[in-house]
Amino acid sequence: MYGSDLQVMETVRLRVQDIDFERLSVLVRDGKGRKPRITTLAPKLCAHLEAQIAHAETLFKKDCLDPDWGGVYLPFALSKKYPRAPTEFHWQYLFPAQSFSADPRSNAKRRHHIGEQSIQRAVKKAVYSSNIRKPASCHTLRHSFATHLLERGADIRTIQAQLGHSDIRTTEIYTHVLNRGGHAVRSPLSDLKS
Repeated sequence: MYGSDLQVMETVRLRVQDIDFERLSVLVRDGKGRKPRITTLAPKLCAHLEAQIAHAETLFKKDCLDPDWGGVYLPFALSKKYPRAPTEFHWQYLFPAQSFSADPRSNAKRRHHIGEQSIQRAVKKAVYSSNIRKPASCHTLRHSFATHLLERGADIRTIQAQLGHSDIRTTEIYTHVLNRGGHAVRSPLSDLKS
C-alpha cells in the first residue's frame, strides 16, 4: 500500500492483470472517485508480488477442478462484455480469500478477495511490533507516500495523479506537512558546476 499508494479496498480488489512488472505500474480500476488510475510499483516489491501471483494461481487451478465454481466476480458490464473472463486467470483477485463464498447477487460459488479487516489487523500488529507509539493505520501509509514524494522533490501535479485527486487543493494539503521554508525548493544554481 505504501509503495504504490493504495487504499485498503484498492489493494484487496487488485486483479492479477493489474500488476505490470515491465512498466513497474499498478492499475487501480475502481479508485477514488470511481476513476481508474495508474500508480507506481516499487521494484523491490516485484519478487513478493510474483510469489503472491503464484499463490493465487495455485488456488485458481484448484478452483477450476470444482464443477460448482462460478468464476470470479466481475462487474455487470465487464461480465457482459467478456463472458469467459470470470474463469480466466488474469481476472482473478491478486489476494484471494482462502475459501469460497456465495455471491449475494447470483448465489454463485466464488472465491472473493481477502477482507479489508485482515490487512488492517496486520498493519496494526506490525505497528505495535515495531514499537511505533504514534497512531498509525493503513491510511497513514497513503499520507506517508505523498509526503515522501514531496520531500524527494516530486511536483504536486504528479502526486495529484498518483493519489487520484481530481482537485489539486486536496493534494496541496500534504505540502503543509513539510513546513521547510526555503528548503522546499532546490535552487537550479545548486546543480551548476563551477
